[in-house]
Amino acid sequence: MRTLQSPIGSGFGAASAAEEVIRGIDLSGRCAVVTGGYSGIGIETVKALRSAGARVFVPARDLAKASAALSGMRDVVLQPMNLLDPASIDHYAEHVLKETNTVDILINNAGVMAPPLARDSRGYESQFSANHLGHFQLTCRLWPALARSGHARVIAVSSLGHARAGIDFRDVNFEHRDYDPWIAYGQAKTANALFALALDSIGQRSGVRAFSVHPGGVITDLVRHMPKEVLETRNYIDKHGRPIIDPENNKKTPQQGAATSVWCATSPQLDGMGGVYCSNCDIAEALPSDESTDLSGVRPRAADPVAAGRLWQLSEHLTGAGID
Repeated sequence: MRTLQSPIGSGFGAASAAEEVIRGIDLSGRCAVVTGGYSGIGIETVKALRSAGARVFVPARDLAKASAALSGMRDVVLQPMNLLDPASIDHYAEHVLKETNTVDILINNAGVMAPPLARDSRGYESQFSANHLGHFQLTCRLWPALARSGHARVIAVSSLGHARAGIDFRDVNFEHRDYDPWIAYGQAKTANALFALALDSIGQRSGVRAFSVHPGGVITDLVRHMPKEVLETRNYIDKHGRPIIDPENNKKTPQQGAATSVWCATSPQLDGMGGVYCSNCDIAEALPSDESTDLSGVRPRAADPVAAGRLWQLSEHLTGAGID
């Protein structure tokens, strides 16, 4: 049974930080995998999980950058992986499965936002490939360890960006329509939410629950394709280039941005729940329209079980991966 898409009154909020929501949680003996866990909200997620005793695995496209960023956390297990390269995903999953019998937490956090048109080696559009298909394949490959946990949680980092577009099932890879980087980003973020919805439905019988999250607007490397003038105009940075922090209006620190992922991955308040979109450390409101201007709720396009099932089937076809 799906969890009702409605706030539960967690006691946390937009300004809560990852270290706050994980306080009192014991993850000793648990294993977590965090993609993108060496920068931005990813590294704050890793810090929080480590602080509670988890053994953390971090795949890295740039091993030198990751090693430098995680130099003070030598217990973190670091191995190469490129979400645009199916072979490297399989190789990484094989490494994790050799290192641990169970994966208790998988946080699909890595991503790219609004780059110029690029394609992976299969011809798939890069945002759909990296943000969704790569994480779909990784989750499927790690499925045996997730299922063995008996209480695993999978977190898909979506975004308010899902408001920009749904899934164009006729042309997900922009082969027949003009490429718009923001429409492509919106499609990928909607895919993240629908992935969690479908995975939760499939995974419940194995004790695996899934959630999607909106972390909030955080100035990290993710914005590298956005001109400084645009960030200033939208009041995300000041004239000196410093991030403007206003969590109630979707402008957060990396620690605040990591909080909802960490809460979804660890909170006992969510025991027995899943398949929902969360923001500000709570289950988000279900919005009545895709055109809503609300900053924290989930639009119908990202909470549609029919679209979620259709996306799952398409993802199996495009990647060759699946869950038995």
